[in-house]
Amino acid sequence: IELLVVIAIIAILIALLLPAVQQAREAARRATCKNNLAQIGLALHNYDQQWECLPPGTVNPTGPIRWEEQGYHFSWTMALLPFLDQESAFNHYDLTKGVYAPENAEVRRSEINVYMCPSSPTVRGRTPAGEDIPESSYVGCHHHEEAPIDVKQSGVFYLNSSTRYREIRDGSSNTIFVGEKLGTERTLGWVSGTRETLRNTSGINVDKDRWDRWDQQQDPRPEPAPTQVGGFGSYHTGGAQFVLGDGSVRFISENINPEIFQHLGNRADGALLGDSF
Repeated sequence: IELLVVIAIIAILIALLLPAVQQAREAARRATCKNNLAQIGLALHNYDQQWECLPPGTVNPTGPIRWEEQGYHFSWTMALLPFLDQESAFNHYDLTKGVYAPENAEVRRSEINVYMCPSSPTVRGRTPAGEDIPESSYVGCHHHEEAPIDVKQSGVFYLNSSTRYREIRDGSSNTIFVGEKLGTERTLGWVSGTRETLRNTSGINVDKDRWDRWDQQQDPRPEPAPTQVGGFGSYHTGGAQFVLGDGSVRFISENINPEIFQHLGNRADGALLGDSF
């Protein structure tokens, strides 16, 4: 009987301690994610110091950008590699070819740890053609609302963009540069300048279950259109982390006022946000 009592006490203690352990692990993962975004923010600043503009969101002869394995689709994530101590990967990339070309297979299959949030359960996925490749947990902001990725948009990173800091008239501390996205098992990879690396401020974790069911082929509704982009999201409870133009990393609640969130995605709409987010 005494043994059963001891076992029962141990079981109760484990039940009490397990949530605390899980919370501590998630706190550590969230801190790593925050550090990743801080490194990306610093790399973007250094890129601007050298080139006097921010990297293009995606490079392609024409738009709008479609989620498909064809096109040049050179992404900001590729352009930033030399500023993230990834010169070797960048030097192996053939700039005369598109990201899906066989010549660039080695690079697109490489894992870039700074682009991976440790809380994400899907850091690797498969392309429609069946290629196993890593994806990016982080995406640049191309527009303030849902729209196909194209030229002349309101975000910082869009088709063939070369945004300068002086164009960010709302102030860099009020403008989202990069944030988190939900991963999927079907992906074009971290190299792809499509919705894989670009999103808009249409919401945070909006319709999360719908995208999860589509990814698992359990949703009767049609899959997202090739030109659909989507908003931000994360596997952290209650919201997602973002790096702003001033390099600061902020956790923004998924319950943020949608209008305020859209202002954060617009680099020059003249909105006065203050401490409203």
